[in-house]
Amino acid sequence: MDVTAILDPLNDAQREAVTSPLEPVLVLAGAGSGKTRVLAHRVAWLCGVEGVSPHGVLAVTFTNKAAGEMRSRIESLLGMPAGSLWVGTFHGLAHRLLRMHWREAGLPQTFTVLDSDDQLRVVKRVLKDLELDDSRHPPRELQWFINARKDEGLRAEHLDAGDDPNRQVLIRVYAAYQAACDAGGLVDFAELLLRAHELWLQNEDLLAHYRRRFGHVLVDEFQDTNTIQYAWLRNLAGPGGVPFMVGDDDQSIYGWRGAKVENLRRFQKDFPKTRLVKLEQNYRSTGNILNAANALIANNAGRLGKRLWTEGIEGDPIRVYSAFNERDEADFVIGRIKALADSGTPYSDMAVLYRSNAQSRVFEEALITQRIPYRVYGGLRFFERAEIKDALAYLRLIANRGDDPAFERIVNVPTRGIGARTIDALRDYARANMTSLWNAAGHLASDEGVNRRTSNAVRAFLTLIEALDAHTRGLDLHEQVDHVIEASGLVAHHGKDKSERGDARVENLQELVSAARGFEPAPDSEMRLVDEFLAHAALEAGEAQGGAWEDCVQMMTMHSAKGLEFPTVFITGMEDGLFPHQRSLQDPRGLEEERRLCYVGATRAMRELYLTYAEQRRLHGIDTYGLPSRFISELPGELVEEIRPHVQVSRPYAPAAPRRAETTPSGIGLGQRVRHRKFGEGVVLNYEGQGHHARVQVNFENEGAKWLVVAYANLETM
Repeated sequence: MDVTAILDPLNDAQREAVTSPLEPVLVLAGAGSGKTRVLAHRVAWLCGVEGVSPHGVLAVTFTNKAAGEMRSRIESLLGMPAGSLWVGTFHGLAHRLLRMHWREAGLPQTFTVLDSDDQLRVVKRVLKDLELDDSRHPPRELQWFINARKDEGLRAEHLDAGDDPNRQVLIRVYAAYQAACDAGGLVDFAELLLRAHELWLQNEDLLAHYRRRFGHVLVDEFQDTNTIQYAWLRNLAGPGGVPFMVGDDDQSIYGWRGAKVENLRRFQKDFPKTRLVKLEQNYRSTGNILNAANALIANNAGRLGKRLWTEGIEGDPIRVYSAFNERDEADFVIGRIKALADSGTPYSDMAVLYRSNAQSRVFEEALITQRIPYRVYGGLRFFERAEIKDALAYLRLIANRGDDPAFERIVNVPTRGIGARTIDALRDYARANMTSLWNAAGHLASDEGVNRRTSNAVRAFLTLIEALDAHTRGLDLHEQVDHVIEASGLVAHHGKDKSERGDARVENLQELVSAARGFEPAPDSEMRLVDEFLAHAALEAGEAQGGAWEDCVQMMTMHSAKGLEFPTVFITGMEDGLFPHQRSLQDPRGLEEERRLCYVGATRAMRELYLTYAEQRRLHGIDTYGLPSRFISELPGELVEEIRPHVQVSRPYAPAAPRRAETTPSGIGLGQRVRHRKFGEGVVLNYEGQGHHARVQVNFENEGAKWLVVAYANLETM
């Protein structure tokens, strides 16, 4: 085979990775170094040169979009369809596996995948069944606990509560929740991976089969894998496997959701003959941006180690702006955006990044005032919109009458006279008789002792679902969806709302028909088309939708910015306590993850990088007085240009502050960390007065800024 198309576009390090011998490989791929290209070309090399069948390749990505792009690149390189390739996300591949082996996995053939909202409903129902107070045991915390334990590979029976009454409740709810899911044929996202992992452990012959089949396992964004994902991969590869992992320990920023950056080192221990290849040439950013990012991340300990470089220009210095307050910060950023736009830069080339979503409000207000179009990246997704979830719930209940979350969602949508009391009665009957809400509704509808109006309403709903089922059989998928949204009354219901919101919801329902029309199942899927579409909708709920093609300023958290790039980037809110986040300041591991997050944000910039901070900021309704982020001080001075307001510029409104000096009359230095027995730790910001009446202003981590009389405060210096 002519390998020109595979090898010619690659640099030396990329070529080394792509053509590596058939042994375990860890590719340490820096930001903007072409890791997606390496993965696609590696598969093409395996299939085109090493003689590996596409049937024997499994490639894992973290988004469905990335999976689609990889498949398209591979097909282009090979010049033929690659339909037998297994390319997808962890959850997508696990779902596919469980559909094929539902019996071995202990699942009903028609099991339903729950999204986050549906899972929360089940948790709430379990709390009610257990007669637990949801004010003392918040459902979302319980949901997080359950998912976190599943991500660690732990069932309720594996957990020990000891003498901790709160943990006893958590484990009890976990066990009851899982029993409810098993009874209804329900599978949440975390369960997909855990169940797929248990499928390996409990079926040696099946595991052996897939080890033989998938001799080549490739994984993108390996640094973002959690415990159960890594265990699943390790078991599939087996001791003699040749997995090909691509990741970057400097871009591991999802520890809060279970990602384990240490999986990179663990992989080297589990596969001791691993070949390490570093991709350090960057094709995105200027030299100054890369040098600044390298200097920043060098402060993290335990790195595998790499240094990004470019053949491109050095470029402009990193510009740092010290704002008086958050409004001054927003005015500066929007002013720069306007100036760039006036010089011909498209709005879409500019991104405003922030640590917390709460920071976006003031920027949004300024953008609206200046009539500058913008998009909050990662806003409400298509499949997360209420009217879409309602339509999907109808389809789910038609497919599986035991889907209690779907039943609860739509039993009174559109309203049909079935109130909360009736639904509670259905839950009570279902719990007492260990049956589904659907069966409970059938009992209530035929119970002569029930109010006739109520029984008629319930009976009408049951009849509607049966009629929808009968009328949609044999129809094409998009015709099924079209019939359901019309016959259910959803279109008419939202059409009554003559506002823009009503129109938008009707348009969204119509777009769902278009989505169904354009839906393409997996090449070798054995599922019913409607079941695969419903699973697709649940799995796609986290994918960004709409507006990306418009020329508008991009606004997003730094977590959302991962994988993106923009010619001009503004990283805002660069203050200790905000970024790095307050929670990380006393936690070395947390602080290192915050630094990696800053590194990710900085390496999104291609030509220009601005860092801004505010001396005073009102956030969550509290005025805070912070110090510049320590990450700014970690940048080499020769790479930084500080921007100060001109003298003639009037200072935006901020509460008057007393004069500053290097040291207070009490000997406590300004900027020094102190501890108060009641308020905890904080930073000295200001002072006023002399002698017995001297006061200091301290910004406490948990209590905000407070003035204290030095003589009585008993501050302990740190």
